[in-house]
Amino acid sequence: MTEHDERTVKYSAARKFIIKLGIIAHGYGPSSVRLESYLHQVIEALGYNGAFRSTRSEIIYSFWKDDQMDQVMHMAAVEQGSFNMAKLARVGELVEAVVEGGISLDDAYNLLDEIEALPNPWGPAAKAVSFFFVGIGFSGLMSGNLWDIIISGALALLVYINVYFAHKYGGRIFELLPFSSAYVIGILAASLKLFLPEINVSVIVLSAIISIIPGFTVSAGIVEIVSNHVVSGSANLISGVIYLLKQFFGAWFGIATIGLLWPTQTMIAAPTESLGVWLFLPLLFIGLGIAYQSLIKDFPWVVLCCLVSYLGVEFGNEFGISYLGTLMGAIVASIFANLWARKFNRPTSIVLVPAITVMVSGSVGFRGLLIAAGGESDKGFDQFLQMFIVALVIAAGLLIANTIVRPRVTL
Repeated sequence: MTEHDERTVKYSAARKFIIKLGIIAHGYGPSSVRLESYLHQVIEALGYNGAFRSTRSEIIYSFWKDDQMDQVMHMAAVEQGSFNMAKLARVGELVEAVVEGGISLDDAYNLLDEIEALPNPWGPAAKAVSFFFVGIGFSGLMSGNLWDIIISGALALLVYINVYFAHKYGGRIFELLPFSSAYVIGILAASLKLFLPEINVSVIVLSAIISIIPGFTVSAGIVEIVSNHVVSGSANLISGVIYLLKQFFGAWFGIATIGLLWPTQTMIAAPTESLGVWLFLPLLFIGLGIAYQSLIKDFPWVVLCCLVSYLGVEFGNEFGISYLGTLMGAIVASIFANLWARKFNRPTSIVLVPAITVMVSGSVGFRGLLIAAGGESDKGFDQFLQMFIVALVIAAGLLIANTIVRPRVTL
């Protein structure tokens, strides 16, 4: 085979590898900004040139060797996946081996399929535990009383059962997931309010479904729009808001159903004393690590980054300036993640995404809609709009942090 033929074969193999890399990595949850930058870095490391555009539904690839006017185009339809930090980390390790010459492109192409076929490090039972931990952890974070916390954890398990069967059978069951989950939780929480007047229905409903509230999708959409990825960002933002509205209407109808049968002020809760957030923060952080399928070796860093984020929020809140806590939390979490990625040569998203989830804006919007449905429309819609402000503040914090500590290009 001549040298020209060898270059042609290698060029073809590089294109096929990058195309499959993009499709598989897209399913593990990185933002369009990170995925496009990563693909660009990898194709350059292989000795070629490329330009990429990623959205929720497709990836457009463009490759060329020397002459930019002589390009090979490819478009791949993709589905929006869920975060899987274990597989994301393994993809990152595989790409590092390819770039360093330890693995051929043909072998790496096949290994991507093997990574895709690997079982998740945390199975259904562990995922159920994560829903339980996140439910009681978030309820404790919102200063719920003992009953609120216990009920939130129990109902979060019911939400997981619904999620499990929705993913197993798909179709209409999956499409109805946001509405059906919130509707059932709304009915149960409002029913329990009849026997336990001291519980806070809004805290219980929000804590029980918090694991499936698309707060990160809304925040990611704003971040992408700010980063000039308007198409992908708008799609994420609209998708997140629509999903959130489905959940709100489900919860609202559930609460209203009980209200019609047994008229009572189900949304009003007696003042309660906080049990102390520090009792529940570890459970919340551990639950997030499991939910995002983090590897055991990454778990301490995930929990630490979440803690750094929370401490940043608390420190900023001490100054009494609106949204300063959110800004500080996003800055310190992103700085920590950037330094960690540089130190350990691993994808930034592994520790950053769970930490940002601690501050996600979706819960703010959901609470606002529930308040509006309870009759305080001005206050409720004002809080709903705060969801977008919080997302913008998070975006600003990430940009500031990337200026302070230049991020390594990772997934």
